[in-house]
Parts: sequence; structure tokens; C-alpha cells
Amino acid sequence: MRSHKTLTLVVSGSAALALALTGCSASAAEGDVADGTVAVVASTNVYGDIVEQLGGDLVSVTSLIDSAAQDPHSYEASAQDQLALSKAALVIENGGGYDPFIDSLLSASDNGDVVVVNATDSSGLLDADHSEEDHAGEEHADEAAADEAATEEEHSEDDGHNHIEGFNEHVWYSFHGVEHIAEEIAHELSEIDPDNAATYDENLATFVSKIAELEATAEALHSTTEGQGVAITEPVPLYLLEEVGLSNQTPEEFSEAIEEGTDVAPLVLQETLALFDGDSVALLAYNEQTAGAETEQVAAAAEEAGVPVVSFTETLPDGADYFSWMTENLEAISAAVTP
Repeated sequence: MRSHKTLTLVVSGSAALALALTGCSASAAEGDVADGTVAVVASTNVYGDIVEQLGGDLVSVTSLIDSAAQDPHSYEASAQDQLALSKAALVIENGGGYDPFIDSLLSASDNGDVVVVNATDSSGLLDADHSEEDHAGEEHADEAAADEAATEEEHSEDDGHNHIEGFNEHVWYSFHGVEHIAEEIAHELSEIDPDNAATYDENLATFVSKIAELEATAEALHSTTEGQGVAITEPVPLYLLEEVGLSNQTPEEFSEAIEEGTDVAPLVLQETLALFDGDSVALLAYNEQTAGAETEQVAAAAEEAGVPVVSFTETLPDGADYFSWMTENLEAISAAVTP
């Protein structure tokens, strides 16, 4: 997986500004802005949109990464971000090592009352991933012991906010995972603002019904995608691709190198390019926010072979919400795999 950089908190300006940031009082951290709404900070606009759908006019949301033109992996938090977090009642982070700048902001803040929702933990996907490893270990006892030790080390690293080796942290592409994340956010909003708990519950029910519609659309694609493979530049949309029934055929060493920002070994690159020589893959899933020379070469090979290239992003496109975005992704996949 990508070795995400521990991002530097950039606080520019005078000493007075620095004092203002470090001196935020507890009363400023109660989470209410002037109009009485619950102040929320989200690491990306994906989670910002989910909170807005659950909270409506009852929340005031600041999304730190709010454009598909920004690369989350190279984001540097600012003094303005620190100030927003110091006033928040609720913070939503992806976790899993994806957005460590949130943890840097939390460490630098004296907002001790803020509630933090970690999407990776709330999604249930990490527990499911480790459960699969444990099941495999029942059949291979020696390997299980090694895997258990590695898992403990990975959890330790995650506690330090490093990425979890072998785990796809892009949990917002899992509909089932997002449902659990929304449930946790709605729960915390109700705890922070109990007078409006009924509204949060009602909005959650609407949200869950829309998730069910996405899942039904994904399930309907299975008859078309059965037995078909997919190539990826990175595992960003892999949960979604697997949900519609596609099987990843990309050499792990390729997508891992792209995520880590390291050179792809020539043999691995050739194996990846060879995917487009036959009919082993129905499409190439292309992460347009972290493109480079090697991913562009793969995209060119796919286009030359007549394999559709479907672009995905890590944040919401301008003007989209979570459901319109995922609907467009499903439509793009359907168009690519439909004869």
C-alpha cells in the first residue's frame, strides 16, 4: 500500500497567529457556531457530504480536502484547518493511514472535547479483512501464527496512524462500509445534539435506503460481469469493482508500487501491459488523481487494445454528492462491460 507521508502542519504568519491557534479556549471547542449548528470537520468532502446528508441544516461542515484537483496523499494542513478543528464538536477522518494530517491537527489542538469518528474502524471492513486471514489460518496453522503476529504489528502501526499493510483503506467505495460509517456518524450527532436525535435517525433511514439502491444496481451488474476481470492502477475503487462482480487481475506488485510512489519493476510493468493483449480484463480502472508516467503508459496500452478506461477519483467531483457520484461510477462500469 502507499507509504503515506506524515504531512507537515503548515502554520504561517505572525507569532500572534500562532498564539491565537494554541490558545483556543474550551468554550470555543463546544462545537456550536453562531447559528447553533453542530460544527463538524471532515478530512475530505466525501465524509463532509455524508455528514451534511445526515445532519442537514443542523450541522456546519468544513471539508479540508474539497476538490478532486487535490491529491489527499500530499495534502498539507494549514493554520485555517487548525482553527476549524479547534472549534469542532465532531471530526470525521478516514483512518487506516489515509489522512494522518487529521491526527497531526488533533495532537496540536487543545480541543479535548471533540468527538472523532474513524471511518476505517466504523466500516467493519478491517475486522472482516482480519477475520478472513484468521479463517485461512485455520487451514495453515504455521502461517496463521505469523499472520497473527503481523496483524498485531499492523494494529500497533495503525495506532501510530501509519497505513495498515495489506488493507485497502479506501473504505468509502464500499457501500456496506459506508452504511456502517453513516450509522456511527448519526449516533455521534445524536449524542452531541440529543434534542434533534429523531431528525438524525430519520435522515439516516433515508441514507440507508439510498445505499440499498446502489447495492441493488451493483448486484444487477453481476450477470454482465460474471467471469470478467479488471485491471487497476491503484486499489482506490476496488471495493466497488468487486461489488459489481469484477475480479482484479493486476499484478499486486504494480498497484503496490504505484501506491507507494516507487518505480515499477520492468518485468511487472510488462506483465501489467500484457493484460490488454487478450480478453482477460473488461476495463482499466484509472485513478486520475495520482497519475504518472507508468499509469499513463498502462492507460495508453488499454486504449490501443480497445479496453475501456474508466476514471475514478478519491474525492467528490465538483457539484456531486455521494450518491450521484457512485451512480455515475456504476453507470460508467456498466457502459464499459456491456457488449
